[in-house]
Amino acid sequence: VYASISGFGQYGPYKERAGYDIIGQAMGGLLSITGWPDGPPTRSGTAIGDILSSLFCTIGILAALKIREKTGKGQLVDVSLVDSVFASLENIPQRYFAEGVIPSRIGNRYEFVYPYDSFETKDGFVIIGIANDSIWRRFVEATRIQQIDDKKYYTNALRVENHESLKPLIEGWTKKRGKNEIIDILNNNGIPSSPIYDIKNIVGDEHIAQAREMVLEQDQPGIGKIKVLGNPIKMSRTRPAPRGPAPRLGENTESVLLELLEVTGQEYKKLVHKKVI
Repeated sequence: VYASISGFGQYGPYKERAGYDIIGQAMGGLLSITGWPDGPPTRSGTAIGDILSSLFCTIGILAALKIREKTGKGQLVDVSLVDSVFASLENIPQRYFAEGVIPSRIGNRYEFVYPYDSFETKDGFVIIGIANDSIWRRFVEATRIQQIDDKKYYTNALRVENHESLKPLIEGWTKKRGKNEIIDILNNNGIPSSPIYDIKNIVGDEHIAQAREMVLEQDQPGIGKIKVLGNPIKMSRTRPAPRGPAPRLGENTESVLLELLEVTGQEYKKLVHKKVI
């Protein structure tokens, strides 16, 4: 079993084209829906096309290995950046197939539920995510914003339809309060709300960095202790932690060639003599 990740895949009219993450985001449709309505198409803050294609490729390799167990035959796993981004557009393709709808950029708002957006506060911004009518009723009761207890906001469909008038009413409440106060009020009432973190905030968060072990310390020869990312996959029996320090450049070349690729000792010495390795 072997795998390939490329911009456009191993076959098709564009197979020879070069491709980086931003190409995958652009032709996979993500740039067209990311950003503010009056702004240009916007790249995601990370190389999400690279990340998605890596994850899809891993799944493909695991599937191919499982098939090999049954059939005894290996195969090529072919993943493209563009395909991976396109496959991650949620229900956008189906809406286009069924209704011909081409979505536009709408900022942080989510098109199908509201309020599901960022809101300005006295000291920054806060996220509020209300995805059903039950949570909405709790929000109305917790905030006691009289203007939002109105029939035109009673259902999610109505809130989506009237989001332009609803947001200022909510921000009339949030702008009078600090982020932490808002988050406490809402979370204490079972209403999803959070701050918007930068990397410093994440690394300093006791739940993410410590309790969930997403920031770990690792001994690195020649350097000392360094911080590394933990594994987001948690298992009840197996702790997926780093097995050791990062290898030095070329540290594992000999074992890979001799043990995995079964290069003979004599062939290995020739490669060293010729300075191939």
